[in-house]
Amino acid sequence: MKFATFELAGKPVWGLASDKGLHAVDAATLARYPSLKAAIAADALASVGSALKDSAPSVTLADAHFLPVIPDPEKILCVGLNYEAHRIEGGWPEVENPTIFGRFANSQIGHRQPMIKPKVSDKLDYEAELAVIIGKPGRHIAGANAMDHVAGYACYNEGSVRDWQRHTTQFTPGKNFIGTGAFGPCLVTKDEISDLGPLVMEARLNGEVMQHTKLDDLIFSVPRLINYISTFTELVPGDVIVTGTPGGVGSRRDPQVWMKPGDEIVIEIDKIGLLSNTIVAEA
Repeated sequence: MKFATFELAGKPVWGLASDKGLHAVDAATLARYPSLKAAIAADALASVGSALKDSAPSVTLADAHFLPVIPDPEKILCVGLNYEAHRIEGGWPEVENPTIFGRFANSQIGHRQPMIKPKVSDKLDYEAELAVIIGKPGRHIAGANAMDHVAGYACYNEGSVRDWQRHTTQFTPGKNFIGTGAFGPCLVTKDEISDLGPLVMEARLNGEVMQHTKLDDLIFSVPRLINYISTFTELVPGDVIVTGTPGGVGSRRDPQVWMKPGDEIVIEIDKIGLLSNTIVAEA
């Protein structure tokens, strides 16, 4: 099943996504589970999805105003340098443990919403990534049990303002400008995908392929990331792990490629979805 968060009559709602459109939950269900995160925490996705699958769509996919899949996560944990080609193109050494940094929820946008190039920089870069949404809480989660804690997956474009990212050794400023983290369009539940490894992930800027990889090229696998992260913090339902980007980022090209107003950036992952955003200048 696929689920999305979107606006209906100017208010945020969530519901089932199908080829027919988006099927919003009814008022009683929304009162019980006011967000997709709340439904995940209650382990209610299967029952809600079954109830909605034969309903008429509330809005077509073409007319939908998508919001970030999880607009209100407690934590967004991003992984740096997690594909070998990207590590090599950046000249970074091999490491024994993943590089983890945080992103704030207010930096996120949904599918087809404008990605904002900040006025203080012309170095806005794309990063195609797989997002993993946590479904069950846990600490010290063993790798062998890690996938039991996953609710589903989504596409993510971890837009990075490279000069601000490199002001110091800490990535946080360049990863948290408002409107630079695209997340969507939908959460695809874990049961829909038996093996992440063969899935192809691609970034296309104005139709040109910039990044192309299979997900099994991750240096640190999803179970390893869950094991590592849950050792220092509790993972809770709705938390998002953004698993890293492959080689081909704009900052490492010759000449460098930066996203500019009017550009369209598309992130696509087999079986998970297509996330599209147009770049606009900060007002």
